[in-house]
Amino acid sequence: MNRVCLALPTNRACSATITALHAEAAYAARNFGADVQMLILDSADDRTRAAHAGTVAALPPEPGVSVHHLDEERQRARLRRIIRRSGLPGPDRLLDLMLPPAVSYGACTNRAFLLAAALGCHSVHRRDSDSTYQAHAGQPVFPVHHELPWLGRPAAEASAAVTRADLGPVPAHRPVSLAGASFIGALSVDIAEIRRLDDGVYHDVVGLWAPGDWPEDRRRALVEESFTGAGTDPFTGDHSTLTVVDPMRVDMCNVAFDRAVYERVPLPPATDTIGSDYFLLHLVHDAGLPGILHNRHIENFHTPERRTDTGFPAYQRRFVKFLLSMLYFHHVYDRMAAEGPAGLLDPGHRVRPDRIVRLLRESTALDRAENVWRLDRVDTAYRKLGGRYTAFADRLATEREDLLDQAARDMEDFAFLAEAWPALIEAARA
Repeated sequence: MNRVCLALPTNRACSATITALHAEAAYAARNFGADVQMLILDSADDRTRAAHAGTVAALPPEPGVSVHHLDEERQRARLRRIIRRSGLPGPDRLLDLMLPPAVSYGACTNRAFLLAAALGCHSVHRRDSDSTYQAHAGQPVFPVHHELPWLGRPAAEASAAVTRADLGPVPAHRPVSLAGASFIGALSVDIAEIRRLDDGVYHDVVGLWAPGDWPEDRRRALVEESFTGAGTDPFTGDHSTLTVVDPMRVDMCNVAFDRAVYERVPLPPATDTIGSDYFLLHLVHDAGLPGILHNRHIENFHTPERRTDTGFPAYQRRFVKFLLSMLYFHHVYDRMAAEGPAGLLDPGHRVRPDRIVRLLRESTALDRAENVWRLDRVDTAYRKLGGRYTAFADRLATEREDLLDQAARDMEDFAFLAEAWPALIEAARA
């Protein structure tokens, strides 16, 4: 039986999402015979977590579905055991990178990967607590419909099950390593207010995540596409393509990876950095590994906390850290694309962790001048908006050196974790 992990990391109230996720787990078990390990990694406050526990307790038993609801204390205990069993140096640093005190989109997913290995799962299917399933003909539109059962199997076997096959020169005997779609609704990054206030400022700021040497026309095209997902059109019927999936077409609220990907390379554990969980999408693409791109998009929404007096500066800081991280990630992405499958895959078509570690370490020596330029542009843009954006720019001005240091240190931490990752996975399996 195919054992899979349906994972929901959360730090906010999401009882409705938990109930809906359980329905998707039951769908996977009934329709595909999967053994579904539903994993809720709960970093919410005590009161919210207690409400989640009540929701989990009220879920009806479903054959083939096991529910694991772990608060941070229980997650930490399991991580300590795994790290201790691995015998790796720097156990305290590893624990802090796996379960940091601040928000980390990559770290919460890495915990799902590691615990999925401990549970003996063959794939991880990730969802988010600030999104929901579409409905069609009175039924929820579950992405798992396209994620099972092809992950890990040769692409040639999946070709008859999809609407279209477009692998190009990619050998059909390589395994399907990813299945995913995007979202409809609100922008994936909560910055629509900037566009409403000043479209020119929006283009200036969003364009900063492009490489610094891109021409303006290419930068503007990226801005128009950024954070928009699949637009707003609702689901009307299934369409799927077997291809090497473009990372811009998939969102991490709606993705599944085969174990041969996430058990070999983790996600960046950077804290307070939007987009830090997208690395594996680029790796799968540049390694020429087949995937299934489908149209069961999830509906995205934003929680009001991001617009409160405390939530606004925290969220904007995460966005700025995302912009600074791109100096390093663009370097790594360019090198991965240059290496291609010949350099990134071993003879068994599995990703080579040592190559990724080398590229990550190489990036840490980059000149920071481009990031100084980014901070200057953000400062100018936000001051044009006035109000709380000016107040945020004032705050940002006092943190410039710290932010530059953090962006570089985040890559050093990623390289450290990536080097340790295979041993952590082996310890988790044991």
